[in-house]
Amino acid sequence: FFFLGCTWEFGAMVNYIKKTYPQTQLVVVGFSLGGNIVCKYLGESQANQERVLCCVSVCQGYSALRAQETFMQWDHCRRFYNFLMADNMKKIILSHRQVLFGDNNMKKPQSLSDADLGKLYTATSLMQIDDNVMRKFHGYSSLKEYYEEESCLQYLHRIYVPLLLVNAADDPLVHESLLSIPRALSEKRENVMHVLPLHGGHLGFFEGSVLFPEPLTWMDKLVVQYANAICQWEKTKPHCSDAEQAVSGQE
Repeated sequence: FFFLGCTWEFGAMVNYIKKTYPQTQLVVVGFSLGGNIVCKYLGESQANQERVLCCVSVCQGYSALRAQETFMQWDHCRRFYNFLMADNMKKIILSHRQVLFGDNNMKKPQSLSDADLGKLYTATSLMQIDDNVMRKFHGYSSLKEYYEEESCLQYLHRIYVPLLLVNAADDPLVHESLLSIPRALSEKRENVMHVLPLHGGHLGFFEGSVLFPEPLTWMDKLVVQYANAICQWEKTKPHCSDAEQAVSGQE
């Protein structure tokens, strides 16, 4: 949740790759929060999808606004995970406090006071950190607005490239209520596939024995196999313009 949906840095990297390797086509993959970022980036602009063969998102929650309620629940130890992640987040922010919020930082908003930064020390959840610091740092007037605008939920329907959304039914961080989002999208859009194995945890998907799992996880193999399949499909499919693909995706 630190850089919940900030896509400018990811976009700068993609643009650099496109410029440096003008003949290269891309496979975009995001894990957990990274899944939110890559999906939001692609949905923000049709131009962002140019030369992108497909996108794979693994174990993301799709809507921070809906996820915040479930993150305070104790089933699957989500509240405990929330506390641990918040504690780690505090350490990261405070260790870079001078760079992020120092006097020479011209991007620091006036609404972010020293008192807000002081609340970091007593924060016990990611939502408290986001409300006291992160949403103000990014210029949002409320936590609700911050979560709504920075989640990929409102951008998913604007993605026209093949999109694979992977979750696990036993993910301790992503509540089952959030899985209705990718399920509904995959039922409406031909370019979207939602994969939901019963087991996998949060970015686990281990194969083999408990003590000696395979070095490659099921998730690793899935991403590679899907990318290979899309590349083969790209070579054999009849080609049409980006505009025609967009119109087709909207039908």
